[in-house]
Amino acid sequence: MAAESDSAATESAVDVDVSAWERYLHGGAFVRALRQGKGPRAAWQAMPGEDWAARLAELAATVVAAGRGVVLMVPDQRDLDRLLAECVRLVGDSAVGLSAGLGPAARYRRWLAVLRGQARIVVGTRAAVFAPVRDLGLIALWDDGDDTYAEPRAPYPHAREVAMLRAHETGAAFVAAGFARTAEIQAVVETGWAHDLLAERATLRAVMPRISAPGDSDFALERDALARAVRIPGVAFTAARAAIKENVAVLVQVPRRGYVPSLACAKCRTPARCRHCNGPLALPQSGNGEAASPHCKWCGITEAAFRCQACGSRALRAMVIGAARTAEELGRAFPGVPIRSSGGGEVLDSVEPGAQVVVATVGAEPVIPGGYGVALLLDGWALLGRADLRAAEDTLRRWMGAAAMVRPRGQVIVMAEPSLPTVQALVRWDPVNHAAAELAARAEVGFPPAVRMAAIDGTSESIAELLAATDLPDRVEVLGPVPLPPTARKPFSGTDEPAEVERMLLRAPRSSGAPLARALTAAQGVRSSHRSDAPLRVQIDPVDIG
Repeated sequence: MAAESDSAATESAVDVDVSAWERYLHGGAFVRALRQGKGPRAAWQAMPGEDWAARLAELAATVVAAGRGVVLMVPDQRDLDRLLAECVRLVGDSAVGLSAGLGPAARYRRWLAVLRGQARIVVGTRAAVFAPVRDLGLIALWDDGDDTYAEPRAPYPHAREVAMLRAHETGAAFVAAGFARTAEIQAVVETGWAHDLLAERATLRAVMPRISAPGDSDFALERDALARAVRIPGVAFTAARAAIKENVAVLVQVPRRGYVPSLACAKCRTPARCRHCNGPLALPQSGNGEAASPHCKWCGITEAAFRCQACGSRALRAMVIGAARTAEELGRAFPGVPIRSSGGGEVLDSVEPGAQVVVATVGAEPVIPGGYGVALLLDGWALLGRADLRAAEDTLRRWMGAAAMVRPRGQVIVMAEPSLPTVQALVRWDPVNHAAAELAARAEVGFPPAVRMAAIDGTSESIAELLAATDLPDRVEVLGPVPLPPTARKPFSGTDEPAEVERMLLRAPRSSGAPLARALTAAQGVRSSHRSDAPLRVQIDPVDIG
C-alpha cells in the first residue's frame, strides 16, 4: 500500500507546472537542479502578490518526483493550512501536516507515517525541522524572521539554524523564502553558502503596488502641511475612498490590538503609571462600545483619579491607538461601509471581495481574492521605535507582508518618516540591500550574526558560579551584567522568582562560537554535578538580546 501511494504521488508530481519559477533569475536552473537530485541552496525573495504556497509546493512535488523527501516549515497554523492544501493538491496523501494543535495521537500517527516513508512531504511549524523524513532532498522555511521559529525551551534551538545544519549534513537543498530578508540569511548569502533567487526589476515593477509615505516631497507638503504630523493624513483618506468607490477592499494595518493600550500625561508626555504597582495604564473598551476608565495592565485596578507623578497634571493622552479604537474611528469616517477587524483572539483567515475596510494587527491580515486596492500602514514609529536589535528588520518584514497583499498598481501608504532607510527600502521594494545594510551595521557594533553571542541569565551568584566553572576560549569578550529585560524574564516568573535577575553577554568571533558553546556546556555539567539549584539560563544568539 505504501509503495502504491508513493508511486501515485510520484506520477502526479512529474507533471507539475513550474513555469512560474522562470520569472525569477536562475529559477529554472534551481528547479532543474532539484529534478537531478542535487542540493542547491537559495534565498528566495517572493514578489508582491506571489502565491508563495503554490511555489513551495511545486518545489516539494519536484523533489518527491525525484524520489526524495521534503520538510516545509511555516510560522503558524494559518500558513500551515494554506501550504498543506497546495501540497495535497499536487501529491495527495504523500503530504502531511505536523503541528501541536493536532493532539498527541494524530501527531504520532503522522510522525510514524513519515518515519516509515509513507509520507514524503512534511509541512509544519518549528518542530517539523526534526521530522524523520527519509532521504531528505529539500528543507525550506517561509518567513524565517518570525519569532515563533525560536524554541522557548532549552536548549533553545532556532528552526532556521537547525534547517541549515541539517541541509549541510545531508546534502539536501535549502530554501529560505519570504517577502523580506533577515540579516542571518544575508550573511550566508554573502559567504556563498546560499545564493540569491530574485526577480528582475522590470518583472518586479510590473506586479508592485505604488508605495509612498505622506510628505515625501516638497510638493506633497505644500498640498498637506500636516501630512507627517497626523495619524491618518488626507492622502490616505482620499486613497481609501477611491478604493471603496471602485468596490475594492482597504487594508489598515495597526501595530497594537486593543482600544488605547498605552497612555501618557497630556502635559509632559510621561508614561502613565499605576499608583499601586507602578504598572502601565491603558484605556479598555466597555461592553457598550464606549471607552471605560483607565486601568492598570498589571494589577487590573481602575485608576479613576489619575495624577501625573512628574508634573501633577490630571489630563491623559493616547501614546498608541489600538486596532479596536482605529476600527471605531474608521467606522465614523466611512459610514455604511463594512468595517472588519482581525487580530487577538479573532483572526480572519480570508474575507470576501468587495468594498470594505479591514483593520488588522501586524501578522493577522486576512487574504482576499484578487488583492486589496489600498493598504494603510499606520503608526510606523511604534514599530521602528522599539528598543530591539531587530526592530528595523521586523518592521520591514511586517510592512512587506501587508503590501504584498495589494493588487498590482494598487496603493500602499506607510505612515512613517519618508527619509528613514526602512521606509525607503519598502518604497523601492528592496529587502536585499536593507538586509545587507543591517548586517553591516551589526558587524560594526559586534552583534549577531556577525559574531556569536551567549546570553547568561540568572542571579549574580548563579552567573558567577557558571563563569568560575567555564574555561573560556581566547578572544571572548565579557559584557555586563545588566538587569534582564522584562520581555526575557518569563522563565523566571512565578512565586520563586528571584529578586534580581541579571544578564551577562559573552561575545566571540564566529570562529570561536563552537568552542564557546562546548565550554558553556561543560560548565553546565559541572553545576549539575554539584546539584546547584540557583536559577540560570544559557542561550546562544538569542532572538531578544536587549
